[in-house]
Amino acid sequence: MTAQLRSELLKLRSTRTNIGLLAGMLGLVLLVVLLHGLSLPVKELVGRQPQKEIFGRGGMFGTLFGALLGALSITGEFRHGTIRPTLLVTPQRQRVIAAKVGASMLAGAVLGLLAIAVASGVGGVALASRGVKLDLGASDYTGLLIGGALAAGLWAAIGVGVGTVVRSQVPTTGGICIWILFVEGLLAADGGIIGDARRYLPEALGNAAGGQVPRVAPVMAVVLLALYAAAAATAGWGAAARRDVA
Repeated sequence: MTAQLRSELLKLRSTRTNIGLLAGMLGLVLLVVLLHGLSLPVKELVGRQPQKEIFGRGGMFGTLFGALLGALSITGEFRHGTIRPTLLVTPQRQRVIAAKVGASMLAGAVLGLLAIAVASGVGGVALASRGVKLDLGASDYTGLLIGGALAAGLWAAIGVGVGTVVRSQVPTTGGICIWILFVEGLLAADGGIIGDARRYLPEALGNAAGGQVPRVAPVMAVVLLALYAAAAATAGWGAAARRDVA
């Protein structure tokens, strides 16, 4: 299992698509945080919670790109046919999926850390340039960093699970983007289907993990998101065991 995990980590490090994901994530974090920090009225930038929400934008992109990384780690193998030699080397399919989940969670956590770190640094400079006092303390930054890393890592596991079930790369990655960026917000909009219950959906839990959404405690958010990740990974294991590779 250790050798398989090392192999999956090597694949993640050496795949150019993942380098592009990292660059795209950092670019979006810079753009969004600067837009919020430089364009919002000053009165909306004062206080711990508004600043946590702005810096937490990095966490949202961390979860999105963590999920995409996890999905691509398995759908890319099906798309390019490399899943066959992978399973020839390691015929135990559940072991392969478990290694992909573990490697993707580690890589996703790194993406989450980087996203929050960049958002906090750039956001802090943007607010300072407008004379806004930073009200966040060390515990706030620590919560954002740890919560963002955990959320992105768990979303990476969800991406692997969904990708193993769906297999096709475009529907998987497109579905993840649509869910995170649009669907949950529409469900919770005024007159939406679920209203305030949206707080318990996975994208909202990812935001709450760092404390930027106060309606769910960060620890509870991580626990509930871990249950989503476990369910998705279990579904992936089951699909890998039942279905043919071709």
